[in-house]
Amino acid sequence: MLSLLLSLATLSALKSCEDGNSQCGSWSDGGECTKNAAFMKDTCPLSCGICKPPPLLEQTDDPLLGPERVVLQIQWGGSSGSSGVNVPPQYGEIVLGFYREIAPVTVEHILTLVRMGGYNTNEIFRVDRGFVAQIQGVEGGRRAPMSKSLREVAKQTVPDEFTKRVSHTRGMLSMGKFDKPNTGTSSFSMVLGNAAFLDNKYTIFGRVVGGDAVLSKLEQVETKKEGIFVMPKERVEIVSAVVMVSDGNGGLRLEDCEAEKRKVEL
Repeated sequence: MLSLLLSLATLSALKSCEDGNSQCGSWSDGGECTKNAAFMKDTCPLSCGICKPPPLLEQTDDPLLGPERVVLQIQWGGSSGSSGVNVPPQYGEIVLGFYREIAPVTVEHILTLVRMGGYNTNEIFRVDRGFVAQIQGVEGGRRAPMSKSLREVAKQTVPDEFTKRVSHTRGMLSMGKFDKPNTGTSSFSMVLGNAAFLDNKYTIFGRVVGGDAVLSKLEQVETKKEGIFVMPKERVEIVSAVVMVSDGNGGLRLEDCEAEKRKVEL
């Protein structure tokens, strides 16, 4: 696996390679990497080409991965914390890959919801350090209104698709559900630790293939306990979720249907 090929020192350096502001790309295009080098080195190392992020996991790293990827753009913070000090907003991208071979129904359902924009303006409502970061169901977490067709798809349930081929370890995607069998809808978790006790109770349908550093940052947010859930005190928003396709060499391209949607928007 990739983590075994990289030294701990290299991996640590790579994980810190990310931009700290959503405007880094435009600032870089405007020449700020040269004009304002000290600030940009600290705030926008990725956009200024000072460092390279860890490569995305590919099928060569995990043979179960299919070609589809979902890129989640995440934003949180941006207000005064418990100390009263203003905290700048945090940004990051998490890239998801999918196990069609072992959970075909679940994977297609999630990808359909992403293509319909279901996770845009949704939230990560649960951040339980060392356990899970859970995405809210499409019906419950979005700030944007829902169309009738999206609501109908979001209500659909998927069957349990258990397997002994994978286990609930850090980075795995685990479908949410109620106590009864076959009750998953649209909420799912990104596992933050080893949780083998969830095996054969919740469907594993993919894994995080990029952005573990963002998950680590999320684990540091201030939380509160509400019932059985450990929840962030401030909203962690999924600004957008987009379906892309791996080129097999660490690169991504827009899925054809996403590319067509953008042509229409333009």
